[in-house]
Amino acid sequence: MKSRKLLMIPGPIEFEPDVLQAMAVPTTSHVAPNFIDVFGNALDMMKEVWKSTSGQPFIVAGSGTLAMDMAASNLIEKGDSALVISTGYFGERFKDILETYGAETTVLSAPIGEVVPLDIIEETLKEGSYKLLTFTHVDTSTGVMVAPEAICKLAQKYGVLTILDGVCSVAGEEILQEKWGVDVVLTGSQKAIGVPPGLALLVASQKALDVWKNRKTPVGNYYASWNNWLPIMIAYQEGRPSYFGTPPVNLILALEKSLGIICDEGMGARVQRHKRLARAFRAGIASLNLSILPIEDVIAAHTLTAVYYPKNIDGALLRAHMVADDVIVAGGLLSEIKTTYFRVGHMGSVSSNDLLAVLGALERALQSQNYPFEMGVSLRTFQDSLV
Repeated sequence: MKSRKLLMIPGPIEFEPDVLQAMAVPTTSHVAPNFIDVFGNALDMMKEVWKSTSGQPFIVAGSGTLAMDMAASNLIEKGDSALVISTGYFGERFKDILETYGAETTVLSAPIGEVVPLDIIEETLKEGSYKLLTFTHVDTSTGVMVAPEAICKLAQKYGVLTILDGVCSVAGEEILQEKWGVDVVLTGSQKAIGVPPGLALLVASQKALDVWKNRKTPVGNYYASWNNWLPIMIAYQEGRPSYFGTPPVNLILALEKSLGIICDEGMGARVQRHKRLARAFRAGIASLNLSILPIEDVIAAHTLTAVYYPKNIDGALLRAHMVADDVIVAGGLLSEIKTTYFRVGHMGSVSSNDLLAVLGALERALQSQNYPFEMGVSLRTFQDSLV
């Protein structure tokens, strides 16, 4: 018997044993030659995962929110106009961060479960004069996925910088930063990257760095400033010791291990695995007559699924029953509908066996509340959909 439960929330996720083992080794000096090699290697592999050979990677102690903060604080000056394309909770968070640094923001908010149409985005870009736009690739609160390439093409047409919030997409969804011309792609370590919480990760384009270098005013954040971090990243990439703030040594050892696993799998194969499992899981959910938040499959994420509770089902009790059955899923996050849905994370090292366990626990939880369905139907549907 296991002494722990299966964690199936949209981050933190289940981590590879080798990654956890890297966290457990004796901590070395942050300027030791072997650690400098690890740090430099991790930075190089980030460029492979992000598909950005010319981009500048950053690894900083913090969360995905810090990565958002770094992008905003380094690129925004007071009075700059910014366009936020929001598909849920984290679009609104980006608005708050941008306004902290004096941005004048315009927010295009999609109805729950939908995306903002491209013609609306273009019309807004045409009418305004924006320095940058932000969008959430996969919003963790709704499970809605946007199409980045088309948005980036529009931004380039109107001379606008782009920031892709990839907290719930990097290393799980297709991202071609250089090909698409995305100026900043950011994430946190605890999602599909597959490392325990504690690292803010981003890759900035040379265009973004040029905008930062040509600022007229100082960066309004000390810890997040690229003035402090860029020399550190360059030094580690060149194999030299350097210091600004002590890096989380063991987390970076774990990051190098996980990035190695990701690169060995190959990003093409990894994205296809996420798609295959997500589509089969959604088929299993649908076989139970349950609905997901995204109104179309084409905008449903492959890293998590947000599912409405059936009518007359106690959501808190359902999740508690699943916990008692050794499976942990997440409740709702979007305040307007928080109590009406739950979320299942399926990213990183997720396997078909993990999702079979979720569906089995979900069926037993539904049965405990006398929800009418054919027992076992979601498991059969999931299996059939994998073929």
